[in-house]
Amino acid sequence: MAISHAQPITLGHRLTLPELLDALLAEARISAEDAEALRLTTFGSANVAIHPLVLIADQELRDSQPPHKPLHLEALSIWLAERVALPYVRIDPLKVDVTAVTAVMSSAYATRHKILPIKVDKTRLIVATAEPYLRDWEDELAHVTGLDIGRVIANPLDIARYLVEFYSVSRSIQRATAQENGKPPGVADLEQLVELGRAGQLDANDQHIVHIVDWLLQYAFDQRASDIHLEPRRDTSNIRFRIDGVLHLVYEMPTPVMAAVTSRLKVLGRM
Repeated sequence: MAISHAQPITLGHRLTLPELLDALLAEARISAEDAEALRLTTFGSANVAIHPLVLIADQELRDSQPPHKPLHLEALSIWLAERVALPYVRIDPLKVDVTAVTAVMSSAYATRHKILPIKVDKTRLIVATAEPYLRDWEDELAHVTGLDIGRVIANPLDIARYLVEFYSVSRSIQRATAQENGKPPGVADLEQLVELGRAGQLDANDQHIVHIVDWLLQYAFDQRASDIHLEPRRDTSNIRFRIDGVLHLVYEMPTPVMAAVTSRLKVLGRM
């Protein structure tokens, strides 16, 4: 199908139901009556948390254009991809190297931006999204990973589903490896990274520091920590997690490494 309605991508906003309904109306893909009914049905409801493509697909409408196929979520996702001139990908988990793609970013980062890494090689990272106008994460990932970033559109429910599945698989592999080595999850890798970090000049964007911070955030998430305490000392600094109201010592690391970790967190927090 030729792309006949591609729009210039403007940054900084999440897709809304009114703009998608207006676009479908402008292309005569739905009737004005169906659009108005959907606006009234969802107005003032709690459905704002649901992706607008899902809201439209739930109405089980038919395309007003021949051959009048159902406007199910897959069809609407393809339509969105054509509209914003991005490739559409139907995610096939059997073709995804889960270990490789989940190593590129943490589960917390992917979940926050509602993106899913689906392919990575030595030079390029492909990321699936259902929010083509939100791109703040793109430059950050390119900077941190040193890879070219390619964006594709995917079904928003598939992205949400595989975010959980891929990172659950990844955590299971990490736990199995750690158990085999007789150490808590992630600690063996962290020790290696800290040792590597001792050897050179450390800064917030050092690859080893990036991985330490990713490990720290992911491990805090896995342990259901409510907050993370970084406690700098003269020689050795402490990392503590507050879990169920109690502070637990998680790791001790050299103060120069802790300083770089703190700088990395400030970069992520734009402080």
